[in-house]
Amino acid sequence: MKENIGFRNLSVKGTKIYLNDAPIFMKGISFHEEIAQRQGRAFSEQDAVALLSEAKELGANLVRLAHYPQNEYIVRLAEKMGIMLWEEIPIWQGIDFKNAGTRMKAQRMYTEMVMRDRNRCALAFWGVANETAPSEARNAFLKSLVEHCHEMDTTRLITAAFDLPKLNPETKAFEMKDSFIEELDVVSINKYMGWYHAWPSDPSEVCWNVAPGKPLIFSEFGGEALYGQSGDSTVTSSWSEEYQEKLFRDNLEMFNNVKNLAGISPWILFDFRSPYRFHPTNQEGWNRKGLISDQGFRKKAWYVMKEFYNNK
Repeated sequence: MKENIGFRNLSVKGTKIYLNDAPIFMKGISFHEEIAQRQGRAFSEQDAVALLSEAKELGANLVRLAHYPQNEYIVRLAEKMGIMLWEEIPIWQGIDFKNAGTRMKAQRMYTEMVMRDRNRCALAFWGVANETAPSEARNAFLKSLVEHCHEMDTTRLITAAFDLPKLNPETKAFEMKDSFIEELDVVSINKYMGWYHAWPSDPSEVCWNVAPGKPLIFSEFGGEALYGQSGDSTVTSSWSEEYQEKLFRDNLEMFNNVKNLAGISPWILFDFRSPYRFHPTNQEGWNRKGLISDQGFRKKAWYVMKEFYNNK
């Protein structure tokens, strides 16, 4: 039996992430384990090629496997293609953090994920949570996951994604109060400025003061557009490619004001099925935040991110 192996070092120094002792900016993207064109799960080596080839073409060096461990073809091919991975289990929003059985199940899922992939050098981040609210029970729950992970692997960076930052009217900066971030190597935030959240001022003037002293990744941002639909680039409800394109340019402008920015990862690479998306004209059971449509066509925003990553 033969096995492919690779070696690399990953570390944090101040607000920067280092790969093999050189600072690196995480040019990320997320995708679900899904092939949109056939409305089915990605499961084969060919499917892994289809997903990761598009991530590579975008210029990404990191893929967030959202929001669960994906099949091993994806993990192994990412390694061959030189793409780093962020892998996580589905600890999302308001689960029962006080329930001992829930904690045991989460630890079991974490064990399965880490034990399978801890020898794959593509793995860069273990994610412990997505959009959870602070509480003593939540903090204890997630801290137990971090400790559990460290028992199995100390070579990856631990992160979690938060949707908690709020604008402080006095400092005019987005801030976040969450003591759990001290347990993390890298702090990540999901914030859909210009989509779910109105701009408080011109994007070039929006400031951030979240997790100072630690690397910060914008792990989700963006908005929905229906491929081929044209409309006013200033009207959110147009669902147009022009609005999504401008939205991405505005967010990239805003990122210039994030002093500890270590990476970004738009949500999401492909439109994906989502049965609770009820808009009868623009969604019809699909989340349209993809840079690429459900039929595989690239939207205008894709080219904005492609240019940014090529020049970064």
